[in-house]
Amino acid sequence: MTRFSSLVLTLFLLFVIGCKDNKKTEGDDVLENSKELPKEKMATDSTLSLHPKPDSDNGELFLPDGFGALIVIDSVGPSRHIAVNDNNDIYVKLRITTGDKGNVALRDTNNDGKADVVERFGEYPNDGAFATEMRIHNGYLYYSSELVVYRQKLTPGKLIPDGTPETILTDQFPIRWHNAKSLAFDNKGGMFVTFSAPTNACEDPNHRGETAKGMYPCPGLDVLGSIWRFDENKLGQFQSDGEIFATGLRSIVAISWNDEDNNLYAVNHGRDYLHNHDPKHFSQWQNAVLPAEEFMLIKKGDNYGWPYSYFDHFKNKRVLAPEYGGDGIQTTTGYTDPLMGLPAHWAPNDMLFYKGSMFPERYKEGAFIAFHGSTNRSPYPQAGYVVAFVPFKNGKPTGKWEVFADGFAGVDTIVDMKDAKYRPMGLAEGPDGSLYISESRQGKIWRVLYTDEKSNFKDSQLNIMEKRKSRSYIKTPDENLDNLLKNP
Repeated sequence: MTRFSSLVLTLFLLFVIGCKDNKKTEGDDVLENSKELPKEKMATDSTLSLHPKPDSDNGELFLPDGFGALIVIDSVGPSRHIAVNDNNDIYVKLRITTGDKGNVALRDTNNDGKADVVERFGEYPNDGAFATEMRIHNGYLYYSSELVVYRQKLTPGKLIPDGTPETILTDQFPIRWHNAKSLAFDNKGGMFVTFSAPTNACEDPNHRGETAKGMYPCPGLDVLGSIWRFDENKLGQFQSDGEIFATGLRSIVAISWNDEDNNLYAVNHGRDYLHNHDPKHFSQWQNAVLPAEEFMLIKKGDNYGWPYSYFDHFKNKRVLAPEYGGDGIQTTTGYTDPLMGLPAHWAPNDMLFYKGSMFPERYKEGAFIAFHGSTNRSPYPQAGYVVAFVPFKNGKPTGKWEVFADGFAGVDTIVDMKDAKYRPMGLAEGPDGSLYISESRQGKIWRVLYTDEKSNFKDSQLNIMEKRKSRSYIKTPDENLDNLLKNP
């Protein structure tokens, strides 16, 4: 056994012990029921489905004025990330819960925007239910299980990739919490892979008391809780073959390379249980609204401070974590700050920088974020369950996020995650600039289009979505009025 392998196993045991009492949170994606996969058809050459008509009800979505949406497929199975090829073929990463093949390919053959060819493929082991990634890059389809990154060659005109999956990277750790294996590519031969941490705050399992205590230094922080860079074309790699790019990152599912400024961006899943771990200094309300989900510009060598700190988006400051002596007031320095803080526990599970020309100019180069939705804000309503948009100006976010697509939850007050009808999960851009959105519960996929004249777009067309911020699953809850135990 190599020295690196021995270190891996030792650190994993420490992490498992440290997180054994943690409950599942928004990053865990509690297993959800799904409908049977639609009956398969034989694939034929596709024709590009340009600008189909939106559904009359926009697939039950609320969008800014001028936008429309149609349902591409109703229930492909419990889905994670998606990718769209330059002929509008769609590839979906499924959660493998039955031992079946882990990917689905979709094709529209009659130009109505609906998938009428559905083929399941991907012969690889079922090594965990939270397998996530699906990306098209340089003629290959890259996808991941919890432990392995694969790729297959795409051939023009053929729906299913050629050959058997090639193994690019194998994770030597056993299956664990926060194990998405999300990917981004820097167009210089580099592939970024997330190795998230399997604990909430690197808790000391031997500590007993009213408040939790963190291990210092946190063991294995240079191996897990980080993003690594690998050679995208080298087969058979292990973590020791790559280089650590950034650390102090608890759990990253949403990650993307921005071609506009050639930088890596991500949105993290922030930590949980501030009140549970330190009820003296943190109320249940603070537990629900803190800490921020951090929108990050990540440079090589960055340290974002987990588990020793968290980002308070109300104060716009990095604060010392209670497990390390913090009281919610004491700030800390020496770590990288995010570009902006986003609402707590919303579970950002994908992000996409818009490059297309279909949408109005204000959307160009901005970032769409799929918020899967919270699970642990009780006694306050659960929140998120939307696709948000962060406008960029001169290469930087404007500091204000917008609700772009809403209606996934289907209810106003989400007491429990299971109350939500759908949970936004994956994002992809089509060759015509339309935006595809997947959800994880049954695998519905939407295609969002802009149907008006772009030059006539006015900021007033956003008003309808701004008003939706008053919804209980979007707004910052009132500490007293929105407490569901006090006001059921």
